[in-house]
Amino acid sequence: MSIKKTAGNTTAPTQFLRARNETYAYRRFGSGPGRPLVFLQHFTGTLDNWDPAVTDPLASGREVILFESAGVGRSTGKVPTTVAGMASHALDFLHGLGLDSCDVLGFSLGGMVAQQLVLERPRIFRRLILVGTAPRGGEDIMHLEKPSLAKHLQDPSNKGYSILQKIFFTPTATGQAAGAAFVERVMQRTKDLDRPSGPEVANAQMAAFREWDQITGERFAALKGTRQPILVVNGVHDEMIPVRNSYWLSENLPNAVLLTYPDSGHGSLSQFHESFTRQAAAFLASDSPFAPY
Repeated sequence: MSIKKTAGNTTAPTQFLRARNETYAYRRFGSGPGRPLVFLQHFTGTLDNWDPAVTDPLASGREVILFESAGVGRSTGKVPTTVAGMASHALDFLHGLGLDSCDVLGFSLGGMVAQQLVLERPRIFRRLILVGTAPRGGEDIMHLEKPSLAKHLQDPSNKGYSILQKIFFTPTATGQAAGAAFVERVMQRTKDLDRPSGPEVANAQMAAFREWDQITGERFAALKGTRQPILVVNGVHDEMIPVRNSYWLSENLPNAVLLTYPDSGHGSLSQFHESFTRQAAAFLASDSPFAPY
């Protein structure tokens, strides 16, 4: 399918790729000299959860590919209960797309999948951006029963995207204003929408988080062999995947830069989207073998 260069997150049509095992939904837009940038989504998120204020500026210098894994949205199959299983689907998709070299932006659960991808097929991936995520064997990963999160998730007045406003953004006036602006942006797309994720998706992905919690052998040892330049990003008040996990990533990855945002939580990339996209674009534009850009 031919996509107009002017297409963006709110207008790019959903496409479908039949790969070896499943049919994957995705959206592809943008142009420029940069490597294609593959976006991997957060817990229960669909293609519709990507913020156009994040995706569209980055699509001005490269193609952006928003990927929907098995069992999510309109992709077929069942959601794997391990991060490794999710990575297998992403690799299947990239193979079917004929993409043998790209950059990756993994957000939350997507950041864990990105870490697994680069372990399994390091030659495919040039640079990684890991946002609001954790290494294998991290701490306090997506424990939604915590009072700070449960009070919003169990509040019947919070519906749809309004839940994300509460749990992705800090409770301060500036944080909630940024959250409201995020909700307004993602709701700009009104056609060709995915079905929201239900309990089956959530339960399988939660099982993947619990498996990712486990420490086998030397803690964080897998990170030490990852040589790609990596930009690690988080908000300092992330309640879903606390920022200490980002410190561990930057401490143990041999080629990483850490960027943290004040008065922000899990959705720091959307709260400070102008800064984030400038930083991400500069990082992706660098040809240095080192992460500093």
